[in-house]
Amino acid sequence: MSCDIKNRFISYNESIKILNDIVLTKQTTKKLFLTDAIGYTLASDIIASHNSPEYPMSGMDGYAIKFKDLELGILNITDYNPAGSEITSEVTTGNCIKTFTGSLIPKGSDTLIPIENVTVKDEKIIINEKVEFGYATRDVGENYAKDEVLIKKGSKIGFSQIGVMASLNIIQVEVFTKPIVSIASTGSEILDLGEIQINKAQIRSSNHLTLEAIAKQYGAEVHQKGVVKDDRESISNLIKSSIQSSDIVVTTGGVSVGDYDFVKDIIKDEIGATVLYQGVNIKPGMHIIVARKDDKFIVGLPGFAYSSTVTFLLYILPLIFKFQGNGEVLPIVDAVIKKDFPKKTKKTVFTACNLTLEDGKYFIDFDGKKSGTSAILTNMLGDVGLLIQDEKSSDIKAGETVKVVVI
Repeated sequence: MSCDIKNRFISYNESIKILNDIVLTKQTTKKLFLTDAIGYTLASDIIASHNSPEYPMSGMDGYAIKFKDLELGILNITDYNPAGSEITSEVTTGNCIKTFTGSLIPKGSDTLIPIENVTVKDEKIIINEKVEFGYATRDVGENYAKDEVLIKKGSKIGFSQIGVMASLNIIQVEVFTKPIVSIASTGSEILDLGEIQINKAQIRSSNHLTLEAIAKQYGAEVHQKGVVKDDRESISNLIKSSIQSSDIVVTTGGVSVGDYDFVKDIIKDEIGATVLYQGVNIKPGMHIIVARKDDKFIVGLPGFAYSSTVTFLLYILPLIFKFQGNGEVLPIVDAVIKKDFPKKTKKTVFTACNLTLEDGKYFIDFDGKKSGTSAILTNMLGDVGLLIQDEKSSDIKAGETVKVVVI
């Protein structure tokens, strides 16, 4: 879908549907050494190449016996079976073999009686407490069976996935490459870290660093482009160079309707990208532009700190998840609102709130949150969520259940 001709504000639901319907023509993969793959997404199913265990094994230290011999009360110890050894002796009636954790269960036995259940005297065991049939023996395939799909494609790799793959002797694993996100703040009035303010009109930019932190937190790699002056040549060079080395290019500022807002024109005229939409009926961040060129995306976000943060969460994270191939989505939960909250505009509104979990149920309030412009980034501090008020919704009453984005 393109909004090149019809420059209109679409609904939030429509804008998200467009993102969700995007199909990447090809997702790149790479092979990594097993433990280097932590945090990546698996690019193919992991299938068991063998049974685990492959043979009956001991689950603890004890004595391998025939279950029916428990009734004898006293058994002879005929051999010792350390872990890692493969003994040839078998368990016969009236006899037992001392067997250690991880050892193969000797032939002829069907049960293991633990050492704490017996008394050893003169190379015999006296059975003090009986056990059930098959006690402490691990059956073939107890852990997993040959040809079983153990980890599905699209799974995020953590310690448990590493452990299972190590047990399969997988040295390298194929994963989806992490998306590369280039981030820049545009504006001749803004200063980067360390730059000295020389007039009162200059302001310190936090946008590019805030967004870098979010992208990294959610698994993307970031090319930080810093602060770029608000002239056409600078912004054009930024986007042209970034689109070559990145999957997603994000700028903040320069997307509204001002005389110096070049981003939207550069995206369409110089990059030749297809504009998926330009303008969404949301607050904050209505002047957002999302464009696609092949499997690369250019997103222009508003310049205010709170606006750029919220729209990055709403629009860039779904793209990051799509590249990662793990089916992850932005978490939205039901929560009970603790006080009345008015609907102030006919837009879909996202409002920072305090999000708490009490006795298994989410609650929200706005204690300490400031009212004002879309520049108040401090409202994102703490255990925060984003209250969603649909464009067609009305005032919210205390005690009602609402939808909240979990940050």
